[in-house]
Amino acid sequence: MSQTVNPDHVLKREFSLWSSFAFAFAFISPIVALYGIFGLAIGAAGPSFWWAFLVVFGGQLLVAFIFAMLVSRWPIEGSIYQWSRRLIGNGYGWFAGWTYMWTLVIAMVAVGLGAAGFVANIAGVEAPTGTQRALIAAVILVLATGLNLVGRQALKIFMTASIIAEVVGSLGLGTWLLLAHRVNPLSVLTEGSGGAGGYLAISGPFLVAVMFVGWSFVGFESAGAIAEEVHEPRTNLPKAVISSIVLIAVVVMYSSLAIILAIPDLGAVASGEVADPVYETLTSALGPSIAKPVEILFLIGFVASFLALQTSASRVIWSYARDGALPGSGVLGKLSTGQRIPVNAIFVTTVIGMALLLLSRVAENVYTIMVNFTSGGFYLAFLFPLIGFLVARARGTWRDGPFTLGRFTPVVSVVAAVWAGLQFLNIAWPRPVYADQRYLDWSVGLAVLVLGIVGAGIYASVRGRLVATSVIDAEEAADEAADLPVAR
Repeated sequence: MSQTVNPDHVLKREFSLWSSFAFAFAFISPIVALYGIFGLAIGAAGPSFWWAFLVVFGGQLLVAFIFAMLVSRWPIEGSIYQWSRRLIGNGYGWFAGWTYMWTLVIAMVAVGLGAAGFVANIAGVEAPTGTQRALIAAVILVLATGLNLVGRQALKIFMTASIIAEVVGSLGLGTWLLLAHRVNPLSVLTEGSGGAGGYLAISGPFLVAVMFVGWSFVGFESAGAIAEEVHEPRTNLPKAVISSIVLIAVVVMYSSLAIILAIPDLGAVASGEVADPVYETLTSALGPSIAKPVEILFLIGFVASFLALQTSASRVIWSYARDGALPGSGVLGKLSTGQRIPVNAIFVTTVIGMALLLLSRVAENVYTIMVNFTSGGFYLAFLFPLIGFLVARARGTWRDGPFTLGRFTPVVSVVAAVWAGLQFLNIAWPRPVYADQRYLDWSVGLAVLVLGIVGAGIYASVRGRLVATSVIDAEEAADEAADLPVAR
């Protein structure tokens, strides 16, 4: 390897195709993807919300194809940040990564609070207070930080166990519900709730369901966030990106169909009498004895997603620091001596996570704002490289990597960018949901504005010292060529 390579710029390649796939799969997590949105979506649009899965999956699959092309050419830690920087320029890439980084950290906290609810229920606390949930989430954050610091082997084991638990559990429960507890005909999938202006209006039920379902199919890009820790990344990562979203879609759509057809009282769900239709349906069909095992299964999914989110966020922060793109980059860019893990970047995600948990308890509606921003943040972050890809192709500066769509590239790239743009607008649209607190309807736009202002100040302070992309590309290429763990 070149003697000019900075030792703090070289990670260990300890992830295989399977590991990178498991990482992206755990990030999305079919349990989180389904449980997190099912009650909201069916409450908004009725059983017909199921078709929103097909719409969102179709759009996100096109995005995944473009991301697979990008990671094939630039398998560099930090994914969206690094791709966008190389497609258009430093400032463009910096704000792409800034959006993505905050989306990951905020999503991590939101998932941690979701996991805390299951921990409380398993422990016998049926209605945990907000403070109790925040404290449990803080413990989960500390334990996850510890696991992340242990090394990649621990992550690989946990992610693999998560896949087995989630796929077997989700498909097994779904099949049992379809075979033994189906009470509704397939025709219920055409039944939807009404809405002002019509079912497909901008504030109508179906687009609201599409907004919620949008949360279910993000995270496939996370395989690229660990790109420099993967063997043969130019061939393995495109496969991980595409296969993870496809398997998630199959599991989520199959499980959700089984639950819809097994709901004993759709009317009670539509009226809001049943607050948690997934859990209520499972306990109604399988009995109260299933409660604890199901909650443990859910907890595994949420914790695996939490770990993947924290890992992704820490890698994006480290990628910034390696480029000199954040204050304190010299500290944030350090790697541990043995495992070559960005320890300080991991600690930063912990500190920010703790601060957000505290803020959620001392300031009203912070959690609502975090949840609202997270869905929109992913799609806004996706837009940066998608638009950058179109610009690079128009300028004639794009060159294909090993993975390419060939003659289908132009149409797929345009439709993917249009889809992500429309979905972001759909999520950010200020529908009149919070009658007494209208600012929450504008929370996505307000959060983007605040982060943009803060980001502009930080970028102005670091822009003059950014490491050239050519330096990082050369170092990554040398390490990839060796494709061996680096011990220093």
